[in-house]
Amino acid sequence: MIQKETVCQIVGEWLQDKDYFLVEATVSPDDKIVVEIDHKDGVWIEDCVALSRFIEERLNREKEDYELEVGSAGIGQPFKVPQQYAIHVGHEVEVLTADGRKLVGVLTASDDSGFTVAVPQKVKEEGAKRPKMVEVEHTFGYDEVKHTKYLISFK
Repeated sequence: MIQKETVCQIVGEWLQDKDYFLVEATVSPDDKIVVEIDHKDGVWIEDCVALSRFIEERLNREKEDYELEVGSAGIGQPFKVPQQYAIHVGHEVEVLTADGRKLVGVLTASDDSGFTVAVPQKVKEEGAKRPKMVEVEHTFGYDEVKHTKYLISFK
């Protein structure tokens, strides 16, 4: 059986000196290898083909038969690594918190420990007759959310 660590090491070699990053690599018990990469400007099919060939050159099909799939992290799919948060700062996202709340707002910051989302909310200020819409920032650790997704808008 092909080891996930082996695949990650090969992908890591290909990623050196490139702006791409590894989102996820999986190897099933029947040796189906799935590699997802991402880039701040999107993923080009030519680069997926190049990575696929790079992996195939380093794995021996005579020794172990495998199925290989290389692609981009799907748009609208939940973020899996902190780099995905970083490349989407300034964009609208949907956050599902660990306690089941759904928030929609603009991703304003991210770092190794978590991220911040500015969510429009109605807030009644002291002395005001009516509530008004204001941006309320919510900061989360990555382990405090079930998922975060880039929100696709056709407005």
